[in-house]
Amino acid sequence: QVTLVESGGGLVQAGASLRLSCAVSGRTFSGYAMGGWFRQAPGRDREFVGAIGLTFGSTRYADSVKGRFTISRDNAKNTMYLQMNSLKPEDTANYYCATGPLFRRVDYAAEYDYWGQGTQVTVSS
Repeated sequence: QVTLVESGGGLVQAGASLRLSCAVSGRTFSGYAMGGWFRQAPGRDREFVGAIGLTFGSTRYADSVKGRFTISRDNAKNTMYLQMNSLKPEDTANYYCATGPLFRRVDYAAEYDYWGQGTQVTVSS
């Protein structure tokens, strides 16, 4: 069984940084073409944050986080990371990691077949 477990969320002030981790078990991480991060705030739809190609490391980001967030992966550790800098109150959400079989339509949640349970990030003003 494939499982994804996020960690690293918390409560921070605006302007601070956090690094989220996503540990994958049950299957070799490099076997997945892409890893993605999504977030969902109360009362809002789940939205794409960013994605990374697990073979070549190509990245894509939502415009709202471009220049502030960075995705990376360590295939040897089966772990993916989301470095979040210059956090804003509007970044407050539950953050989810996911993996998908093909590096395509990276901003579509339906392209991902395994998801973590989420980790809460709260940014105070």
